Amino acid sequence: MKFFIDTANLEQIKEAQALGVLDGVTTNPSLMAKEGITGAANILNHYATICSLVDGDVSAEVIATDYDGMVAQGEELAKLHDQIVVKLPMTQDGIKACKYFSSKGIKTNVTLVFSAGQALLAAKAGATYVSPFIGRLDDISTDGLILIQEIRQIYDNYGFQTQILAASVRHTMHIVNCAKIGADVMTGPLSAILGLLKHPLTDSGLAQFLLDYQKGNS
Repeated sequence: MKFFIDTANLEQIKEAQALGVLDGVTTNPSLMAKEGITGAANILNHYATICSLVDGDVSAEVIATDYDGMVAQGEELAKLHDQIVVKLPMTQDGIKACKYFSSKGIKTNVTLVFSAGQALLAAKAGATYVSPFIGRLDDISTDGLILIQEIRQIYDNYGFQTQILAASVRHTMHIVNCAKIGADVMTGPLSAILGLLKHPLTDSGLAQFLLDYQKGNS
């Protein structure tokens, strides 16, 4: 399973990269705004900076909602760096744009996916990644993990190469459960990734080892 971090915060990206398990980054307009990154030129520069910090794919989202606008913005984003993945919304024009970019060999990430049917369309259009938002489904009392299972079954049935990118990951067990059911990628906050490190028996065991060492060397 690939680990992406879902942020535009450079320090968090650096920390995840230093951990040695980071495979990529996802961002969106909300995350950019959270970091105070506004204006087209500043956003493009920020994407380029992120690409310089990591080795893997960096999803950069279009703002346009019409086909021509998505194509124009996506082409501009793709020119920034080979690592850029053009992030497109799950809409009719978004799927058309996905097909356009996939025919040009440009990587895409179809986002805001909430049903297996939407994921099927994205795969048919040649999406590199499809992003089902499991946390937002959980928020409305729907099990987001079931959606991951449905998409996995459909993709395996027909040999689709589109990678399932579990998005809106909120906590550590989201990551573990997505890994169990075959998500190709997860993207979430740094806190969820670091949460995988934690176990009380690890802490107590290490404390005992250190105590025993000190006794033996006192």
